[in-house]
Amino acid sequence: MHELFFCGIILIMFKRKQTNGLVFYEKKKLITARQVYAFISWVAIIAGAILMAYVMVFAFGVRTTIIGDSMEPSLVNGQEIMINRLVYNIFEPGQGDVVVFKPNGNENAHTYVKRVVAVPGDTVRIMDGILYVNNEPTEFYSDNIANPGIAALDITVGEDEFFVMGDNPNSSDDSRNANIGNVKLDTIIGKAWFHMAGGTEGLGRIH
Repeated sequence: MHELFFCGIILIMFKRKQTNGLVFYEKKKLITARQVYAFISWVAIIAGAILMAYVMVFAFGVRTTIIGDSMEPSLVNGQEIMINRLVYNIFEPGQGDVVVFKPNGNENAHTYVKRVVAVPGDTVRIMDGILYVNNEPTEFYSDNIANPGIAALDITVGEDEFFVMGDNPNSSDDSRNANIGNVKLDTIIGKAWFHMAGGTEGLGRIH
């Protein structure tokens, strides 16, 4: 009789421990849907921030340095500028844009920084020191252009090509030179959009 009583007690205690152990195990392993959602949200935020940082650096964070005085007074020798490498994947360069390119796509050459004065379909000619685009005098230059180069005769800008010149044309190697000529779109690295301090200028947008 006593043996049956003790066996019953032991059996009840065993079942209680087993039940308690099972509950404890289930609580230990329990992960709620809210926790999963929060984790996925944090991962998405971090991935988005990394992607955004990469895009910003790729698009706007690339620098180059002005070499020479061909872009004075807008930009001066030794001045650092920022390049927008994304914009010309969406739009084509426009007249007046300051572009950064490798002449003839030569990767070993230093980067050139010049202003677009004529776009595809335009006709360019320099006569009596004045730049004409489509037979109309332009207002890019107040001083006479001493050397017309190959633009002494009419030049038609082809598809995906651009005629570029320095803002200081009498001290610039640009599209007037036969070894440079019209600049092809696929050799343009991007648009010069922001300059560091240099000369008498502080930080600012490039116009």
